[in-house]
Amino acid sequence: MTAVHASSESPSETRKFLVLLVGSIGVVYGDIGTSPLYAFREALRPFSDDGVQQQEVIGLISLMVWTLTIIVTFKYVLFLLRADNDGEGGTLSLLALLMKQTGSYMPILFFAGLIGSALFIGDAMITPALSVMSALEGMKLVTPAFTNYVLPLSAAVMVGLFAIQRKGTGAVAKFFGPITVVWFLAMAWGGLIHIGDDWTILQALNPINALWFITHAGWAGLIVLGAVFLTVTGAEALYADLGHFGRKPISVAWFMLVFPALALNYLGQGALVLGHPETIHSPFYLLYPDWALLPMVILATMATIIASQAVITGAFSLARQAVHLGFLPRLLITFTSETNTGQIYVPAVNALLFVGVIVLIFSFGNSESLATAYGISVTGAMVVTTLMSFQYLRSVWGWNTLAAAAVLLPLLVLESVFLAANLFKIHDGGWVPVLLALAIMVIMWTWTRGSRILREKTARNELPLESFIRSFEKSAHPPATVPGMAVFLTSHGDTTPAVLLHNIKHNHVLHQKNVILTVRTSDKPYVSDDHRATITPISDRFSKLELCFGFMEQPNVSKALAICKKRTELKFEIMNTSFYIGRRTLIADPNSDLPRWQDRLYIALSGLGIDPSDHFRLPANRVVEIGEQVTV
Repeated sequence: MTAVHASSESPSETRKFLVLLVGSIGVVYGDIGTSPLYAFREALRPFSDDGVQQQEVIGLISLMVWTLTIIVTFKYVLFLLRADNDGEGGTLSLLALLMKQTGSYMPILFFAGLIGSALFIGDAMITPALSVMSALEGMKLVTPAFTNYVLPLSAAVMVGLFAIQRKGTGAVAKFFGPITVVWFLAMAWGGLIHIGDDWTILQALNPINALWFITHAGWAGLIVLGAVFLTVTGAEALYADLGHFGRKPISVAWFMLVFPALALNYLGQGALVLGHPETIHSPFYLLYPDWALLPMVILATMATIIASQAVITGAFSLARQAVHLGFLPRLLITFTSETNTGQIYVPAVNALLFVGVIVLIFSFGNSESLATAYGISVTGAMVVTTLMSFQYLRSVWGWNTLAAAAVLLPLLVLESVFLAANLFKIHDGGWVPVLLALAIMVIMWTWTRGSRILREKTARNELPLESFIRSFEKSAHPPATVPGMAVFLTSHGDTTPAVLLHNIKHNHVLHQKNVILTVRTSDKPYVSDDHRATITPISDRFSKLELCFGFMEQPNVSKALAICKKRTELKFEIMNTSFYIGRRTLIADPNSDLPRWQDRLYIALSGLGIDPSDHFRLPANRVVEIGEQVTV
């Protein structure tokens, strides 16, 4: 998707740009916008028993402000938003771009993409649970009687949130942007009215104070760094949602509203704690007067729901990319908007996230405990993105190794320090995102490896297509000819589809016209209709057809064939065309190259795949399936 740019000469273009601008505030910045609820509070926890000194508070706030500046502003807004794959962003989009540019580093890039994707899914589970609980815990300040209702109400919010995913977010998304704009304005207001509590907090704008904190805080400071990194949770959404809004709306939103509001709020929280040390237990909500407390809790809850929606939508998009790149089986993907291809619903991912979120809510019990589990997935994903960016600078932008290292090494060192700080929280719950990421990595690795082995095994028995056609034409006893056209789906257009051989063997017939159809996924997000189809005649009765779809598109063979009918000599009449697809039943092979557990996992994963006729949008009443058993 291409971003719409504002133009003073076109009011309609300006309106479209403003819509994208407000929409990006609601979706892209929903997650990072809820970090002030818990980030500073968690960073203060190691100092709460002995009391916080002025220099420590100033150093902490300086760290938060400059972390936002270096990682979000420089890395994501100014750099990574330019590292797009035909307008699309995200870890897998970057991987797809590098895969077509590079060959020698493929294994490293492949596993980097798996790690980054797996960590993002783990983040998508923790973010809704942590954000919603943090918001609802503010009700305890309104009335302590609400304490026992935080967990059930958090679970109820999650039930409602995941239940509406199947309805789509088109209408709700229009509501998201304005609410989040109000949220950021309210955060800026809360910070502004308290900066005067202690004007020395403005010293935090000097990065020397951040460096002082790192060098003087000792081991406690290393633990605090894990909490400081909570300020940039959701930064990956900047890159992942690039295709939905475009670089300019996302960048303008950051500099115009989001960054100033976050900085003002953190400065205000710091000044509040310096002027009123007793507020250390809840510095965010105590920024506001009593009359505004309940409205802020309600607004915060709405903002956290929006933040949760953002990561859930991101997980759906990532799953779709993973399916098209061959990292996951063909999952059922439903489009919930006729005009916005980014609005999709993936039932299997929705169910997985829902179960994970509910388990996290009741396992940890409160946001303070869950915050200790947060951070590892975020920092890990950022380190992976930085490593992949190094190869991007070299292979796409043409930088030499020294220049690329000089730019990215300081950033990699900073993120690695944050990752190391978060690893100290492994025993306090940090193992949760690590375990989630490992499980998802094993799944994607197993599917990729198993699919490769299955392709190699079936390739041994494949017959070259042109050899088959020559032998068929010379046969003294050819099969009976029936009218109409047959389309045989295969993953390799140069070999004879097994389903074609089975059809001749069992039915002893062959259609007047036969098309060997291969559907290919491009390493580009979208493919134009002009480049959708490639037709290669083989003989009077046989033709090869290759349909190409972008990895952000839903393959629709019926629609593509209608385009072929208009633009090529190959005329498709759907009511006179039969689509033949093979259905494989996988059986475990004791001598498989896969370990026994991985072999069984691959077979189980294959059962999750959507029916090919549904995946390729074939007309249901024109499909013929022929089954076969294959050992793997």
